[in-house]
Amino acid sequence: MDEAGDLKVHVNGYHTLLLHQSVVCAFSGRLRAMVAQEKKRTKTASRGGGGAEVLMDIELAGFPGGAEGLELVVRFCYDSGRLPPLRPTDLPLIHCAASFLDMTEEVRTGNLLVQAEAFVDDGLCHWTWADLLATVKSCDSPFSSGLLDKLLSALFSRIAVGAETLTRSSSSTCSSSSPDRAGGRPSSAARTPESMKPSCLVGGREWWFDDVASLSPATVEKAMRVIGCYGAENKNLTLTRFLLHYLRRAATLRKADDQGCLSGLADTAVHGVELGGGAAAFSCRGLFWALRVASAAGMSRECRRKLERLVGKMLDQATLDDILVSGDGGGVYDVSLIIRLVRVFVSSVKEEKEATSPSPLSSSSQERMRKVGRLVDKYLAEISPDHGLGVSRFLAVAESLPDSARDCYDGVYRALDIYLESHAALTVEERGTLCRCLNYGKLTLEACKDLAKNRRIPAGIAVQALSSQRVPKLPNPLSPSRTPRRVVVDEEKEALRVDLRKMQGRVVELETACKEMMGHVKVSRTAAKSFGGRGLPWMC
Repeated sequence: MDEAGDLKVHVNGYHTLLLHQSVVCAFSGRLRAMVAQEKKRTKTASRGGGGAEVLMDIELAGFPGGAEGLELVVRFCYDSGRLPPLRPTDLPLIHCAASFLDMTEEVRTGNLLVQAEAFVDDGLCHWTWADLLATVKSCDSPFSSGLLDKLLSALFSRIAVGAETLTRSSSSTCSSSSPDRAGGRPSSAARTPESMKPSCLVGGREWWFDDVASLSPATVEKAMRVIGCYGAENKNLTLTRFLLHYLRRAATLRKADDQGCLSGLADTAVHGVELGGGAAAFSCRGLFWALRVASAAGMSRECRRKLERLVGKMLDQATLDDILVSGDGGGVYDVSLIIRLVRVFVSSVKEEKEATSPSPLSSSSQERMRKVGRLVDKYLAEISPDHGLGVSRFLAVAESLPDSARDCYDGVYRALDIYLESHAALTVEERGTLCRCLNYGKLTLEACKDLAKNRRIPAGIAVQALSSQRVPKLPNPLSPSRTPRRVVVDEEKEALRVDLRKMQGRVVELETACKEMMGHVKVSRTAAKSFGGRGLPWMC
C-alpha cells in the first residue's frame, strides 16, 4: 500500500483525514458512491500518468461522532475488518458511524454494523449498571435508534428484576448454546425490545430514579414507548412516580426543544395517576403535588381535567397549604383552579347523594361539605389582601359552595373585612355587591355587631344584617298559665334590638340632613344667579 493516501475526507468542516480509497471504499457503501460520483464530476486523471489517481476531496457533513467516530471506523477498515478494542461507551459512536457510512452486509460480509450489534449481544450481559447507563446517554443520534431501543429494554429489564439477578441469569444464558448463534456470536435479532420488555416494575425500587433522571427528555420518552408505557398505556405506579420525579427536575433545566417531549411525559404521568390507583395510591397532598408538576411541564387540557377531577373529589382532605397554588399571572394565587376544584367536589357529593337515595345528604357527606366550607373560608382570608384579586373572583370563591356547607358565615365576613380593608378604592356599589356572599341569618351576634359598626360596610347592608337577627318573642305576662314562671330576657338580644332602633333612627336623620343641605344649595345658587355672581360649587 502506498504511504500517501489518495482520499482526503473532511469531517463536519473541522477535521481532515488522509485515507486510501481502496481500503475504506471496500467497507463503506456511502464512501464508494461518493468517490464514484466525484470521479464522474471532475473527470480525474491518473497521477503522473502511471495509473494512480489524483488526490480527491470528500466532505462528510453531519457525520455522527465526529473525528473520533471516523477514527474508529478507519481502524476497523485498515485492520482488515477486525473490530478494535471498544469500551461500552464507544459503541454508540461506532454504530452510528457504521449506519451513516452504509457499512452493511450488502457491501461486505462481516461488516462493521453487524459486528457492532454482535458486540452488544455478547457484552451486554456483562456490563455494569454504570456502563449501561453511560452508553444510553451516548445514543443521541437518529442513526442509533435501533441500538437505543435494545439498550433501553436492557436498562429497564435490569431495573425490573434487579441488577444482581439479571447478571446471574444473563451470564448463564450467554454461556449456553443457542440456535440463534452463528460463529460463536448471537445474532442481532436474538433479543428484541419486545422480548426484553418487563411486564411490570417492582414497586418500591426507587434506587434508580436519580440515575435514569439524568437522561434527556427525548430518551425518556423513547424508553416509555419501548416498554409500552407511553400515554394512555401507562398503568404502572412505579413508572408514574418516576415520571413525576423526573418532570420536577427537568422543568427547571428544560430547553425550548424539550417542551414537546415534556408535555407528552406529563400526560403519561397523569394517565398513570388515573389508571394506577388514583386516590387509593396518592394522598390529597400527593395529587396536588402531581398537579403542580404536570402543570409546569405543560400537560394537555384533557389530562388537566382528569387530574383536577381526582383532586377535587378529595378536597375535604386538603389543607390550606395544599390549595395555596401560585398563579401564572394577574394575581398571586391561582384562584380559578380552586374554584374548579370546589365545583368538582360539590358535583361529586351531589352524585353520591343521587346514587344512594333521594333523601337529604347523609351525615358523612354533610360533614365533608362543612370541612370544605371551613377550608374555603380560610383560603378567602388568605387571598383577600391580594390587590390582583377582583370583586368577581372573590365572589366566585365565596359562592362556589352551597349555603348548606356553612353553619356560620363569620369566616366569610372576616375575609370580606380583610378584602375591603386592602381594597380601599372600591365604590359603594362594589362594596354592596360583595356583601351578597353573606348570609346574615348565619352570622353570630358578635359578628353582626362588628358589621354594624364597620365603616366599610354600607349603612343599608348593616341595617339589613341587624334586622335579620331573630329576636325571640316574649310571652304575654297577662296570658293565663297553669305554672307561672319568670321570663328571663336575653340581654344581648335586647341590646341588639336597641342598636337596631338607633341605627334606623340614624339613617332617618342622615336622610333629613341630606335633603336640607340640597335645599340650601339650590337656594344659594338661585340667589347667586339673581345677583349676577358666580355659582357656588356642588357639595355632592
